[in-house]
Amino acid sequence: MKKIVMAQLAAISSLLLLISAGMLRVSQAENPLSGSIIQTDSAVAIPTRSLIQAGELVKLLSASPAERPLVIQVGSRVLYEEAHIPGSEYLGPAANAAGLARLRQRLQSVTRNKFIVLYCGCCPWSHCPNIKPAWDLAQSMGFSKIKVLYIADNFGAGWVDKGYPTAKGD
Repeated sequence: MKKIVMAQLAAISSLLLLISAGMLRVSQAENPLSGSIIQTDSAVAIPTRSLIQAGELVKLLSASPAERPLVIQVGSRVLYEEAHIPGSEYLGPAANAAGLARLRQRLQSVTRNKFIVLYCGCCPWSHCPNIKPAWDLAQSMGFSKIKVLYIADNFGAGWVDKGYPTAKGD
């Protein structure tokens, strides 16, 4: 029992440090000792089961067109023009209302069981302002096969530098 309490206190301390450092924004907090999950507006709040690794996505990109996911970049236009995943669509930063509106409009015409991959890569995962709002929107629209490309640092380090396929421009 004492070990469990100590582990919970350590977890709470870590969360408080992240919050005080501005690395974690809490939108809803419940008593951590009760076992409730703290929900945040950060990408770190996206469940692991909803993430896809770069190597996995590369394999899917070579699948037949019917099996290939719809890949959407929800970050900055400058980054998209510099380098992006071939075949991906640019819809704008999901951190602002205009970007979310474009994402909603694009997704309205997509069947709810279509495999969709969202990605950004603007900055370190825990700081990304775009991924969580985009994922939340897709979830709220009822998509059942939605994944988020996990990029730890940025698109350059997590995709380009690893030699994965890229395209430039629009």
